[in-house]
Amino acid sequence: MDAATRPARLASDRLRIRHVEPGDFDAVAVSMSTPRALAGTLQLPWSSREQWRKQLADYKPESALLVAETRGSVDEPWEIVATAGLQPTGPSPRRRHAMALGMAVRDDWQGRGVGSALMDALIDRADNWMNVLRLELTVYVDNEAAHSLYRRHGFVIEGTHRAYALRDGAYVDAHAMARLHPRPPVLPPAT
Repeated sequence: MDAATRPARLASDRLRIRHVEPGDFDAVAVSMSTPRALAGTLQLPWSSREQWRKQLADYKPESALLVAETRGSVDEPWEIVATAGLQPTGPSPRRRHAMALGMAVRDDWQGRGVGSALMDALIDRADNWMNVLRLELTVYVDNEAAHSLYRRHGFVIEGTHRAYALRDGAYVDAHAMARLHPRPPVLPPAT
């Protein structure tokens, strides 16, 4: 996408990040069902609103699930256009320092700063509040916009999963990417 066709970035009074609420399931279902957003995830097409209601109701406290909301002007209502979250990588106590990151931005809001705002919020939460040393994610090799976003936020490719997932009738490879906390917390000097 060139500069002439790229959508304008959002002003700060038209974008906000907040924690998901159980009642957000309808808006999350709509946001996750757009073709490009869906193609970048492991979600199946035509997920029901009930599936999203259950997923949001079963939120685990050790996870973080955020939504991005936008509005056209200060007089308009807020609308959910993206979701992003952190979740434990598994039950092993030896992996408590790592969290898996996932994100989806509704098609009509991609390229406008929504993903960057969500990444900033998730990284702040992981680095400064959750004692996370390692953030991990998996991204399809053909998702150039996501690769660019993740690299800008300190993620590096650690490997490639061959035939990682079936998408629209074809197997797709994916990159394993990770980011290590750049300044892990240290103990204060003993007094």
